Amino acid sequence: MSSSDIFIGETIGTAVLILLGGGVCAAVTLKRSKAQNAGWLAITFGWGFAVLTGAYLAGGVSGAHLNPAVTIGLAIKGGTEWSDVPLYLGSQLFGAMIGAVLVWLTYYGQFRAHLTDPEILAAHTGEEGMVDKASAPKAGPVLGIFSTGPEIRHAVQNLVTEIIATVVLVLAILTQGLNNGGDGLGTLGALITALVVVGIGLSLGGPTGYAINPVRDLGPRIVHALLPLPNKGGSDWGYAWIPVAGPLIGGAIAGGLYNVAFA
Repeated sequence: MSSSDIFIGETIGTAVLILLGGGVCAAVTLKRSKAQNAGWLAITFGWGFAVLTGAYLAGGVSGAHLNPAVTIGLAIKGGTEWSDVPLYLGSQLFGAMIGAVLVWLTYYGQFRAHLTDPEILAAHTGEEGMVDKASAPKAGPVLGIFSTGPEIRHAVQNLVTEIIATVVLVLAILTQGLNNGGDGLGTLGALITALVVVGIGLSLGGPTGYAINPVRDLGPRIVHALLPLPNKGGSDWGYAWIPVAGPLIGGAIAGGLYNVAFA
């Protein structure tokens, strides 16, 4: 597979993944959205369908990693050349940022309605109608649309949660080739992976929001910091290392487990 295939497939596939995944978060969160308050089930299934769509789009072009943790796991397994890893990771980050911008454009009016609503601002700041930048919260009122955050802020627990969830995801991907006689996902691979993501969200997503993908969190968090959103508050950079480090560690562990137990 050529470098251009990797770049095009991973950029487009990851952009669609984030567009649909971030889109369901926006739909559930924002004022004047028809899906507001649809709840956790909508979010988990929305992310599952996002993975399904992105994987189908990119599968025949780049292999549809769409996730640095998957790329690392595949490289440790031996299915991806280490020399290709930087291109995969850079393309995925670029695609994630594009997807986050597209979410903002799609919900532009809803973002403005939400971030200028006095009740929303009062809930996130001490003064109605204005974000006090000196005492702005670590997580702004729409940050959850772009990136993840813990319900209980405990660095060790949050990191372990992300590692465990990512091991489940990557190990499920790596072992799919064993069941179809090949070394890839097979014809049902994208669907199986999407269902695994839904299962992870339902079972393991409660503590941290299950990033399980470094660029899924980092790319949109960067976009949140850069976008001209009124009263957006902070981007919580103090937490940002956990949904990057946790999935990378989890992907490496999954690759090692595969080589020990399944290879």
